[in-house]
Amino acid sequence: MLFKRHIKGRIIELLHDFRIVYLTGPRQAGKSTLVREIAKELGMGYYTLDDAALAASAESDPQGLLASLPKPLVLDEFQMAPHLIGAIKMASDTANGQKGIFLLTGLSDIFRSAQVQESLPGHMARVELYPLSQTERHDGHLNLVDWLISGTFEQMMRPSLDRVEFGKLLIEGGYPEAITKSPRSRSIWFSSYIEGRLFKDFETMHHAKGEYHTKLSALIRNLAGMTGNLIKYANIANDLSQDDKTVKRYMEILELMFIIRRLQPYVRNSAKRAVVGMPKLHFIDTGLACHLLGLKNPDTPHTSQFFGGLVENFVFCELLKHAAWADEDVAFYHFRDTSRHELDFVIERSDGGVVGIEIKASMTVKAEDFSGLSIFKEYAKDKFLHGVLFYSGDKVLPFRVHDTIFHALPISSLL
Repeated sequence: MLFKRHIKGRIIELLHDFRIVYLTGPRQAGKSTLVREIAKELGMGYYTLDDAALAASAESDPQGLLASLPKPLVLDEFQMAPHLIGAIKMASDTANGQKGIFLLTGLSDIFRSAQVQESLPGHMARVELYPLSQTERHDGHLNLVDWLISGTFEQMMRPSLDRVEFGKLLIEGGYPEAITKSPRSRSIWFSSYIEGRLFKDFETMHHAKGEYHTKLSALIRNLAGMTGNLIKYANIANDLSQDDKTVKRYMEILELMFIIRRLQPYVRNSAKRAVVGMPKLHFIDTGLACHLLGLKNPDTPHTSQFFGGLVENFVFCELLKHAAWADEDVAFYHFRDTSRHELDFVIERSDGGVVGIEIKASMTVKAEDFSGLSIFKEYAKDKFLHGVLFYSGDKVLPFRVHDTIFHALPISSLL
């Protein structure tokens, strides 16, 4: 089944404004399908560096290969041929103002190194493609991030999500190929993804040495049970009888591979965000997390100790996916003050304005459930725009707490 990807228009727009567009994201998220579609629509040549002969030519004579290929062109699986970076730069430097010369895809953030970033100043736009959002699955058009920032939450009724139905959404995840399969086949697909893709990519892309397979396997299963929790590297290392530096390094690689995401804490002084507080952990796909936890039946997630964290992870995944094609440029954080008052998510606009978000898995909500939002409002001061709480009920409900109106929103609004 071919799904409409909302980020497509953004990529085409960037191709008109930049010489190079780099589309990155997790393996099997749909990058190749999307760029083939764009190549056909824009009349670009399409080549995949998954082709062994093409990759060998790129290693042997990168400038010669690039000169022989008609432009503009798509180079899929670009991480297989990093030798082409210099040739790409040279072609970009001599483009004489031409835009949209290269559309590159890769499953790892090879362009995040300081050396590469310095070699392509102003030439390249980077875009992330994640597994399918619920909006894309249901052919919707509402952008969640823009909607939340707008603060316009009209009274409406939405279908409530019972826990079994929610369990099904968590288990399915968003990988296009996985969601079309039967439960048994989906389980096989995730097993293959882990063994044949995740471990293999970890080894080939990051030059893993020694006996890393057992350590990595234990680590990712441990991390799946930590969705929505603060990351304490020493505690994880102790649980797994591993070195904490190794754990941190492996997690950094898993983040570059778009398996997990570490959410940094929000502080008013943006210069201190990298050094103050602990990050929070989320998986890029709840289906993968559920598989690693052995949750394969829709009846089981809501009875699991991991349910609350998975629900929070589900909302975060949707925010991340919608941010890629939102009108607003945003960043995501979590909040925890010195008294350990917490808030699940903070959306920050480019101008510093913030929206607070709390997640509650139950179908009912009370005024005291907004205490975290209320404390965050006082902390954020004039940067605070508004706050919402997602819950499993069916109504948009206003709540007044200390002269501030917050809103409870149905999680089904995300569908």
